[in-house]
Amino acid sequence: MDNLIVIKIGGNSINTLPPSFFSQIRQWMLAKKRILLIHGGGSQISELSDKLKIPVKKIDGMRITDKSTLELTRMVLLGQTQPQLLMKFTEAKIPAIGLNAADESILNGTFLDEQKYGLVGQIDSLNIKLLSEVLTHHLAILAPMALTADNQWLNVNADTAASKIAGLLKAEKLYLLTDVPGVLHNNTIIPSLSPKIADLLQSQNIITAGMKPKIQAAFNALNWGVTSVQITNQLASSGTTFVQEGDNENAISF
Repeated sequence: MDNLIVIKIGGNSINTLPPSFFSQIRQWMLAKKRILLIHGGGSQISELSDKLKIPVKKIDGMRITDKSTLELTRMVLLGQTQPQLLMKFTEAKIPAIGLNAADESILNGTFLDEQKYGLVGQIDSLNIKLLSEVLTHHLAILAPMALTADNQWLNVNADTAASKIAGLLKAEKLYLLTDVPGVLHNNTIIPSLSPKIADLLQSQNIITAGMKPKIQAAFNALNWGVTSVQITNQLASSGTTFVQEGDNENAISF
């Protein structure tokens, strides 16, 4: 999809988005860019799980999802974080529409590994026609949950969802916004990251559980044809840019 920018934002960031975030979105839309935002809500899901005495279990940063966790996840994403984001864009006078998997089968998926993760999915296809219509005049806010062919809801990691959606749509840019300014080594941002350096950092436990899905999602997006992929905490900062092997000229030496 031409002129598409995909942004993944964590649930923690919703209430701390700076004015510069909305200014950048507004500038892009005036320049006829299409903006698709994928929102998470992991911390809110964990917080509510604790209150309801539902155990929180993760493997390599991926949430194990049983039926109770799935219902709780849907409640948080569709009933809390998405409405909060929509209100923020309404206040900023940016036209935005909230979407989820039940809207004209917009996100279709299959189980990632049911035995290992439970009701966790991967996105296989999406309703490009619907997205194209919405993105013509609105920013779209999409929840990272998918539906199977027999209408089973599946929880999808937000970073994984954003990278696959960006890849399917051949986005020009993917921003994985997080609470750190990029991938860090000794408190310094690594300006560009190749697969080889990423593997090295993981073997040294410098890249740990919470960042692993983001790193994998970033490289997957590149492999699926997204032109530019960055992990950062704000749109105005380049953070860490992901590159193919051999293009990592500006990386920190290890």
